[in-house]
Amino acid sequence: MYSYSPSKLPNTRVDAADILRGLAIGGIVIIHFLEHLNFYVFPELTSMDHAVWDFVFFWLANKMYAIFSLLFGFSFFVQHDNQAQKGKDFRSRFVWRMILLALWGVFDLLFYNGDILLVYAVCGLFVLPFIRLSNKVLMGIALFFMLQPIELVYLVGGILNPELQPLNLGANEAYSAIVPAQIDGSFGEVAWVSLKYGLLANFQWAIENGRMTQTVFLFVMGIIIGRYRFLYDEGDNRILWKRMMIYSLLGFVVLYPMQEYIPSMIHNACVSHSLGIMLKMWMNLSMMFFYVSGITWLYHCTKGGKKLIWIAPYGKMSLTNYLTQSIFGAMLFYGWGFGLYQYCGHTFSLLIGIAFVCLQYVFCRWWLKSHQRGPFEDLWRRATWI
Repeated sequence: MYSYSPSKLPNTRVDAADILRGLAIGGIVIIHFLEHLNFYVFPELTSMDHAVWDFVFFWLANKMYAIFSLLFGFSFFVQHDNQAQKGKDFRSRFVWRMILLALWGVFDLLFYNGDILLVYAVCGLFVLPFIRLSNKVLMGIALFFMLQPIELVYLVGGILNPELQPLNLGANEAYSAIVPAQIDGSFGEVAWVSLKYGLLANFQWAIENGRMTQTVFLFVMGIIIGRYRFLYDEGDNRILWKRMMIYSLLGFVVLYPMQEYIPSMIHNACVSHSLGIMLKMWMNLSMMFFYVSGITWLYHCTKGGKKLIWIAPYGKMSLTNYLTQSIFGAMLFYGWGFGLYQYCGHTFSLLIGIAFVCLQYVFCRWWLKSHQRGPFEDLWRRATWI
């Protein structure tokens, strides 16, 4: 069970990981701007707005967070393995690092009530005991969480008891309690209700919608990918990337119509709801793995793919980009700022999101000319090794 030993090869900087991380955080920022930073109040929407919403959510929603989560697990492996190669144990330092990440999450909540950093910190501590397990045991753990055990329990429970209702921890009610402050409250009022309701609501929503178990699965998969050096151009990885592209695409083709139609055909509310979440999660995972394998193959195996390296600076500053999108996004859309929620439908919100990502990218390029890391990344690293 405990068969871990440090890898014998150096964990050099992985350009493919930075590229994937950059695409993921860019997609997350665009989705958040489309949602007005978890502030679902919009002006009268046009048919174009609805088309934009459907298009963006089809291609990006849940897939970008999944890539981001996968790379979090991969980074954990790299940090742990680098220290293990030096004969040091990184685990106690990782606990401190997750405490610091939780503090970043509290800071983020002051602006954006949909923060994911706190959830990551808790899931990171949950995954910590797995870091030295054998590959076979890790695979088993990953499979268990991929199967969405909470939804599986409710699905079986719904079959045994047709009166059983879907899991509802109260996330929607908590988020609704924040809206009045977002409309016309001051920054202090929004920050207070975000801490009061948003902190717990993020965990409630993550559990209700399968995000919590999916995050644990992706953290573990990131560790496995790190151990097998899947993102490096070496060994049989080129064959693996192609196979992953084919299998994940086939999985998406099968799962998409299933999640679209099967839940609606089931009259049992609990079974329909749970099955819908499971199928949608698996469909999004298929699409995510297609993105990861496809982009990795494109970068390593094609001349044109080498140009993807220009995305890497944006990925190297993912924490800075995540936190600044919360600060400036809230300022743009919330009532305490410019109140653009009153004027921007989905189309204009998308354009603003794309423009903001471009501004962030320009800043990243400029900053990294004279710094090794982004400002928030550097603070996090310094505090980690204090």
